[in-house]
Amino acid sequence: MHLRLTIFREPQAAPRSTDSHHEQQVVEGLAMVCRERAPSPSGKSFRAGLSTDPELLPTGLPSLSPHPGMATTLDLNHSSVSEFILVGFSTFPPHLLPVFFLLFLLMYVFMLLGNLLIMATVWSDRGLHTPMYLFLCALSISEILYTLAITPRLLADLLSTSRTIAFAACASQMFFSFTFGFTHSFLLTVMGYDRYVAICHPLRYNVLMSPRGYACLVALSWAGASVMGLVVTTAIFHLNFCGPREVHHFFCHMSPLVKLACGTHIPVVALGVGLVCIITLLGCFLLILLSYAFIVAAILKIPSAEGRHKAFSTCASHLTVVVMHYGFASVIYLKPKAPQSLEGDTLMGITYTILTPFLSPIIFSLRNKELKTAMKKTFLSKLYPQSS
Repeated sequence: MHLRLTIFREPQAAPRSTDSHHEQQVVEGLAMVCRERAPSPSGKSFRAGLSTDPELLPTGLPSLSPHPGMATTLDLNHSSVSEFILVGFSTFPPHLLPVFFLLFLLMYVFMLLGNLLIMATVWSDRGLHTPMYLFLCALSISEILYTLAITPRLLADLLSTSRTIAFAACASQMFFSFTFGFTHSFLLTVMGYDRYVAICHPLRYNVLMSPRGYACLVALSWAGASVMGLVVTTAIFHLNFCGPREVHHFFCHMSPLVKLACGTHIPVVALGVGLVCIITLLGCFLLILLSYAFIVAAILKIPSAEGRHKAFSTCASHLTVVVMHYGFASVIYLKPKAPQSLEGDTLMGITYTILTPFLSPIIFSLRNKELKTAMKKTFLSKLYPQSS
């Protein structure tokens, strides 16, 4: 009994890419094993069998491993990033890095001392135990925590050659930076409302801004900021990162990380997160403007110039910080997408991560006469008791 083996071959298609050449070699190797024999002299029908001619047998088993090009494609589609590289100031000349380190270190230390001084003054002087200065203490705490999430890492990278940051550490840094940044914006909005109540409704101030009301406003500011930070961080880090690892910033910020993500839904996520941030900041800013519109209208009704000056002096420091805070934030979030150097983006990031927290305690200390007097009374009397 003879075994008839027939090989069906499809019509030859057009030449394919080099990735299919490897598969064709496998098919040809199998075809070499099975050969159709020539018809026998007796005129019997064609028969197919296994050739035992050594010359027709393959010298080795055909390889079934994927083509290198196919493997590369698979790795690209399923790759993941476990760490990032913070480019930051590495693009600057090396001789400038120690200068930046010393400058940023001094500004960071001064910011810490200034905010701690404000909190210590308010804590030690019972005359400052009012919602206005308690809000200022909460603002100082948010500034300290915000810079703590960014500046120490920046200072370490300025003196290090390895600027890698783990995936989880990058996500944590983004969460805390956004949380404390939004806390700062919410507290500035609450402080504007506090000034509105104090000037426009002075008789109801103790009722509206009671200790319970103050605590609720601060708690809502921190809770709302935490939700915002969680939403932004979750949206960004649920993206797939399969490209380069270089983050063109000195900390894990939203915009440079989105540029490293891969997928078809990246524009939707980037647009959604950007709109959430912009709407939140604009909403806070419009509420502050509305508060000051009523404040200005009430101040203009005060008959004496001295009374108008005194009323406005209680708002001057807060208004200055608001303009500075939202001015730098608008440059970051509302700037046009024009080609800009990496060094320019890096220096622009310094304005809202180091410069604004550095100037904030200076403005509140120098522009607030009551706070400045309390600082002199509290600390100079302890340093020079004979002068008091």
